[in-house]
Amino acid sequence: MIGKRIGGRYEVLSYIGGGGMSRVYLAHDVILGRDVAIKVLNYDFSNEEELKRRFMREALSATSLTHPNIVDIFDVGEDGDIHYLVMEFIDGQTLKEFIVSQGPLSPEEALPIMKQLVSAISNAHYNGIVHRDIKPQNILMDNEGNVKITDFGIAMALNATAHTKTNSVLGTVHYLSPEQARGGMATKKSDIYSVGIVFYELLTGKLPFSGESAVSIALKHLQEETPSVRALFPSIPQSVENVILKATAKEAAVRYSSADEMQEDLATVLSPERANEEKFSISFDDEATRAIPAIMDAPKFGSVEQTIKQAPIPEEKKAEPKKKRKKWPFIVGGLTTLIIIGLLIYFLPSLLGLKKIEVTDVVGMTETEAIKALKEDGFVIAESIEENSDDIEAGKVIKTTPEAGKERPIGTEITLYVSIGKELVAMESYIGDDYKQVASLLANYGYHTIKQNEEYSDEPEGTIIGQDPEPGTEIIVNETDLVFTVSKGKDMVSVRNLSGLSEAEAKEYGRNSGLEVSIASRVSSANVPEGHVISQNPAAGTQIEKGRGISVVISTGKEKQPVQHYLHTVTIQYLEDANDQDEDGEQRERTPQMIKIYVQDRNHLMADTYEEFEITDDIEVKIKIELEEGQTGAYRITRDDLLVDEKKFNYGEAD
Repeated sequence: MIGKRIGGRYEVLSYIGGGGMSRVYLAHDVILGRDVAIKVLNYDFSNEEELKRRFMREALSATSLTHPNIVDIFDVGEDGDIHYLVMEFIDGQTLKEFIVSQGPLSPEEALPIMKQLVSAISNAHYNGIVHRDIKPQNILMDNEGNVKITDFGIAMALNATAHTKTNSVLGTVHYLSPEQARGGMATKKSDIYSVGIVFYELLTGKLPFSGESAVSIALKHLQEETPSVRALFPSIPQSVENVILKATAKEAAVRYSSADEMQEDLATVLSPERANEEKFSISFDDEATRAIPAIMDAPKFGSVEQTIKQAPIPEEKKAEPKKKRKKWPFIVGGLTTLIIIGLLIYFLPSLLGLKKIEVTDVVGMTETEAIKALKEDGFVIAESIEENSDDIEAGKVIKTTPEAGKERPIGTEITLYVSIGKELVAMESYIGDDYKQVASLLANYGYHTIKQNEEYSDEPEGTIIGQDPEPGTEIIVNETDLVFTVSKGKDMVSVRNLSGLSEAEAKEYGRNSGLEVSIASRVSSANVPEGHVISQNPAAGTQIEKGRGISVVISTGKEKQPVQHYLHTVTIQYLEDANDQDEDGEQRERTPQMIKIYVQDRNHLMADTYEEFEITDDIEVKIKIELEEGQTGAYRITRDDLLVDEKKFNYGEAD
């Protein structure tokens, strides 16, 4: 491209830079004698005439913007297979480069930049044009500190050309509004959101949201509030932070209603009257029912057709009547001229080396073979661009620009697109993200399938807890089946009623259900048998997670009554014996009589001798009986194995 003259007037001087959608060159307009920037699109419109017409209309609409903070678009055109835009050349740097070298800025330094940006956005919005891709990389700063937004009005056009066959989310993800991240239509308030992110970056020198992947960053735009700049730099006034918080509100309805409103806020943001301003917060009328608008697919182009004015068609002047002349000399002269022109058309291209031939089909050839074949046909190789291809193996030609079969003059520059094979990308980590949001975002990335398996876990329901392929694995996107393991939440169990179960039965239920049954206490119960469950916590029917515990109260049976004591005094008489006197009637030594006492109570059995002794005279004995509730007691006294006395007692009758 260097040295080439495009459109007959723009002489390419040097390469400035570029990306996936376009390349930018410094060129000189030989007619107006000024330097310009030429953006050349990396796209072949040859088979997409309608798309080309739409692009041209969209780009032409941007030429109507005239503002000191918007890069002027001077011309839009095509030269053979080259489609280009001619823009104002800014000698300076991008705002991104300025932030990297000079950031973070103080509010006093950042505000002049913001006012210029918002003024430019306001002007574009007034003219019905939304940028859709506001970012520091699209903002140029000259050597005097003036900033100008570039690509205004053509971001969608460029996106349509570069990503027609994919459904990529438009805009750099770090500055993407939530509605764009969801795949919705970009509006004027989307630009306000993006410029709010730029303000954050100016003041902090960093981006508010970062992550390992574009998807993870997009999720943060959807889920997380914009971090506080005052948390990083407490000296920043709350009024300044409030501008960022309002501009970057998740709901578009909460943001500034227009760029003009934001500009008005910026004008007073450092006023002393706002020194004690409260932090911006969102308050909704809880009683109000608000309709949520459905998200529609964003159109590839704006309605620029409605904004382009048709040039007036000049009225034809009526020819004045002329005098009649003889016609035959004119007829002969005309025929002669036509013959000469025909001969020139036929022979002149060969004489001047402008003969057109079809571009050789070199698709599938190696780069070396393709270059050789094209040169043999008289074409010049402009450059070889490496691209991934799902169909063409590495090292072979994918396509050419101009494409094969097109007739072009000998000497035409041909651009080769050489395959570097299928694109291998490192699998990103989505663990910890919400499955529905991830699946929605990845649906447009071309994965073969996206599936989920559900498992119980401690993570909230819907959270991704595992993935296959694992993070870091190199994959080919359109051949990859993504399988996410998604949390069903904690494994919950409905507690059954344990009342009346034995202690053993309750513990067996716990083992079978994954619950830990423990004994809280043991108490008496008039109704629940001993060793059975009286009550439980949590109650029956409660949903609890597996592994949790259930405490139960076990019955010790009825409450025991106190032991009753019975003390019975018995006089045992000595039975006189005739042998106790001699023949003279004198008293002899008495013969001992054996006394045995038997007791039946809580401590003794009637079969066992309670007490045994001999008597030779009457004796008084005390018998102790101890009875528990429900027991029957008794005693029996024998003298020489003959029953002397006996008595029975019931619990409650004892003294």
